[in-house]
Amino acid sequence: MRHTVRLSLLASVMVLSASAADDLAGMFKEGKASGQIRAFYIDRDYSGYSDATSVHRNATAIGGYLKYETGAWNGLNLGAAFYTSNGLFLKSKKVGTADNPEVDPTLLGKDNESLTYLGEAYLQYKNGNTTFKGGRQKLDTPMAGSDDARMLPNLFEAYVLSNTDIKDTTLIAAHVTKFAQGTFGRVYNGGVLSVTSGYSLVDSKTHVGEFVDMGTYAIGENTGGVSVAAAIYSGIPGLKLQLWDYYAQDILNALYAEANYGWSYASGVAPYVGVQWINERDIGSNGVANSTNKLANIDSDFIGAKVGVKVANFDLSVAASHNTKNSDAAINGGTISPWGGMPAYTQGMVTRHQFMAGTDTWKAAASYDWKDYGVNLNTGVYYVEYDMDPLNGYSNAAASDESSESGFDIIYNPQAVKNLQLRLRANYARDFQETTAGDVSWDEYRVIANYNF
Repeated sequence: MRHTVRLSLLASVMVLSASAADDLAGMFKEGKASGQIRAFYIDRDYSGYSDATSVHRNATAIGGYLKYETGAWNGLNLGAAFYTSNGLFLKSKKVGTADNPEVDPTLLGKDNESLTYLGEAYLQYKNGNTTFKGGRQKLDTPMAGSDDARMLPNLFEAYVLSNTDIKDTTLIAAHVTKFAQGTFGRVYNGGVLSVTSGYSLVDSKTHVGEFVDMGTYAIGENTGGVSVAAAIYSGIPGLKLQLWDYYAQDILNALYAEANYGWSYASGVAPYVGVQWINERDIGSNGVANSTNKLANIDSDFIGAKVGVKVANFDLSVAASHNTKNSDAAINGGTISPWGGMPAYTQGMVTRHQFMAGTDTWKAAASYDWKDYGVNLNTGVYYVEYDMDPLNGYSNAAASDESSESGFDIIYNPQAVKNLQLRLRANYARDFQETTAGDVSWDEYRVIANYNF
């Protein structure tokens, strides 16, 4: 009898094992590969007050990503993606021990080198209205995001739990442990400009594709990562409300709130409005008087508003924002955003001075969709102006006045080649940095081709 039971148990295990193997095989059989091939050319011609600030630089690169995601097995699936950027036709990459100033660094890795790395590697589990995703992944949240403005996006190591059990509401809880900077951050050299524009206070040149501790990247000090909680509500037609809290251990607590509302009339006119608020305060050891933290005594508020209207295929909008100032606070009270978060209504294509202390900003934008003419074409123009306060921390206090940026964006999706997007962008920054010796401005053009598969 005992022998029969043992045989039965063995047979059951064998059947279960075979069944599990079949399911696992199906998990990979039902998997899907996807990706993007991106070709990018950028040309920026500076006008400055010296030879060092009057540089004409450019770069060309080709790359993108290749991703594979398995099918679901009992709600579980796996995913991985490799990212790559490879310079083409570059001028001499280095002069002495410094990057060649005539090579635009924002398409490339450390020392203007090509690079390839495993950017995503995650496990995802879904049960009913609850989803968990853990590992290397792409995030797009208000104060921590991919900021995919050049060749490669920012990526994160994070553990994210989301739930939609409450009608019209999404609840999110996450802990983010590491940050892998994309290529765009290499435009900065640390300091106030970098940390108010989405990147590191201490080093935004050498971390492309490297997953490093959130605190190490932001301020050069290892911390316990960033815990995130959020609620997003869209239960009223036309209305979207969202509230995010980012608790960056021993650095700061950032609260982000936004409300957007849009409606339409029978005539086809569709107005919309939005408001946003960012509040930041220091926490933990960063809040004590003798803190060695490079961003000790954080105290800032940012508020923005926009109003716009859609008429047929036109979209017209204006926006304004204000950042507080405090001479006793870190970076004089500017808004700190070291992990790719850039949600402001008033940012330019490149210029992000709206987060600097005491800055008042306004922006006007217009776009037109040409679909009624039988072409998949969208064109847009914008102008943004920054009224800089002497406490801004970047431009010289005695010279600080106004900075501005204008530009255009043309996006074309040819019908003859499915999934291909061609894009021409330009921005014209004026008085980007103001000093007693003179000002720095530039004209920049980008030609981009994206093919998704």
